[in-house]
Amino acid sequence: MDRTDFVAATLRNPVNATIAQALHAMALPDAWIVAGCLTQTVWNGLTGRPICYGINDYDIFYFDPDTSWEAEDAVIRKLRARLSGCEATIEIRNQARVHLWYPVKHGLPYPPLTCSSDGIDRFLTVNTQVGIRPSAEGHDVYAPKGFDDIAGMIVRPNRTANFSAANYAAKAARWKALWPEIRVIAPDD
Repeated sequence: MDRTDFVAATLRNPVNATIAQALHAMALPDAWIVAGCLTQTVWNGLTGRPICYGINDYDIFYFDPDTSWEAEDAVIRKLRARLSGCEATIEIRNQARVHLWYPVKHGLPYPPLTCSSDGIDRFLTVNTQVGIRPSAEGHDVYAPKGFDDIAGMIVRPNRTANFSAANYAAKAARWKALWPEIRVIAPDD
């Protein structure tokens, strides 16, 4: 799988395609569709399941130096209004403010980030370290670890940041129940 195949596969999901159009129209700074909604769309295509099967939510990252809750809430409301026809759970987070709430919510330290891709780099699993966003040329892709784990249906821990074995086990178990074809790499392998 290459970048072109990945983008084509993820945009077969009408929710991802609609979100991409909304991000383009809103021109949010450093905005990306990220993580599981992309990987799981590919898995559904590979396994012949309905394209939206098993996708819990659709994550959007953007980066705005205004770290106030009010600014983020305004973006959340505006984007949700634009996507009101989507029957999906959509999570929108300003990556400039994650360090303000993450330690309280998860009990782990979290440094201030400098851009949205910093947040993608910190995902719990390698196969979810991906993002797409609309661009003048079509779509930009951020995939620092490539697409092999996605195409191979491999779940591998990302031990480089805020790794939690308990969170990894829970996520892997949920995914294994939905996609029994995946291969889960133990966190200590």
